[in-house]
Amino acid sequence: MKKNTIYTLLVIAFVMSVGTIVYKYTSSKPNDNANKTYALLPRKGAAANSPEWIKVKEQGYQLLKSIQTNPNDTKSLIQLATLYIREARITGNYTYYDKAALTYVNNTLAIDTANFEALILKSLLYLSQHHFSDGLALAEKAKSINPYNAYVYGIAIDGNVEMGNYDSAVADADKMLSIRPDLRSYSRASYLREIYGDYPGAIEAMKMAVQAGAPGDEATEWTRIQLGHLYENTGDLRNAEMYYTLSNEARPGYPYALAGLARIAAAKKDFTKAISYYEQADTTVTDFSIKEGLADVYREMGQTAKADALEKEIIKTMNGEAQSAVNDQTIGHYVDKELAYAYLKINDNDNALKHALLEYDRRPDNIDVNECVAWVYYNMGDYEKALPYIKTALRTNCKNPTLLCHAGLIYAKAGNKTIAKATLQQALNMNANITSDLKMQGASALQTL
Repeated sequence: MKKNTIYTLLVIAFVMSVGTIVYKYTSSKPNDNANKTYALLPRKGAAANSPEWIKVKEQGYQLLKSIQTNPNDTKSLIQLATLYIREARITGNYTYYDKAALTYVNNTLAIDTANFEALILKSLLYLSQHHFSDGLALAEKAKSINPYNAYVYGIAIDGNVEMGNYDSAVADADKMLSIRPDLRSYSRASYLREIYGDYPGAIEAMKMAVQAGAPGDEATEWTRIQLGHLYENTGDLRNAEMYYTLSNEARPGYPYALAGLARIAAAKKDFTKAISYYEQADTTVTDFSIKEGLADVYREMGQTAKADALEKEIIKTMNGEAQSAVNDQTIGHYVDKELAYAYLKINDNDNALKHALLEYDRRPDNIDVNECVAWVYYNMGDYEKALPYIKTALRTNCKNPTLLCHAGLIYAKAGNKTIAKATLQQALNMNANITSDLKMQGASALQTL
């Protein structure tokens, strides 16, 4: 036997023996998270001292106890997954709680593959992680099982909006409202009216959503914040501030109310107060938008180095989220649109374009994604490439002031002065609470038209 052949056989034997060892080792370990237990994590800031938190901890403890006693207790599995989804909203720790909730949802589906509640929760989790296409598909499957459940239509609305299927979202909203007119259905109707450029109608529907909720409940206060933001976009800062204040009083230390108050303070050039509000919010919840708001305040104060340092910290964290999406297709969080805007703020246009196009490949019909791609090309000086994307972004007649400013600036640079002038006038006449830099760019361009 030749020496090379002997060496080859020895290598094969070695690889096989190592493979056997590895197989025994890995097969003795859980190859998924099915048997892993996820406990509640401590809350931060004001939320850690709320009476609500005491009840949540007790509920979580009892549910975990029930599941440990009977792993096939699907009712407790669903209740615990729901609890963790809500806790993700409150704390912003989606990485941990979404994974925990998905584990219990998958355990339920392993017992009952057609469990309606598990399907809608899994759909909701996919949407939370920005896996919009997968989330929508699951919502449609759940809808076919129970076409008379209002909640599943709400998830389908969210999925269709994110995928840019706006007509389907409107049809689902009509169905949802006919089944159960409540906070969830009114708030979604409001969002769709905003998408189609009807701000008075959006405000009316969001007021109805707030009135349908219990004051102090997280869902109610989140809805009240959305109402305040609608007022910000229409230039009514007095009403916006009122709703943010009411929300903070109803749910003390609510981070999104604090962030709203920070934006109002920044609009009044009270940067010290704005920073204080943002820092308070940041101690309670993990949310990129709050850190982004703080970076914007630093930039407006002329503290560019401080703003860029914070932006780079945000980008580093978001890249970690993006990498988790690559490593785990079932739960990793896609944040490419957010990364694109973050890179623009530090003038890294190449990375901004890379992430904007990654998001566009996933959902080419979404107006926000098209706006993002258009704005990146504008910042790169490629105005002709920006045009088709901004036209798609405007296809629902959305009157978001930031979108209109972006569109007007792009049309101006592309040489379409008539549309540019009309669009910029519409945006600036709203006197909305948008960034000072964008207002200045819009006003400067308008003077040349």
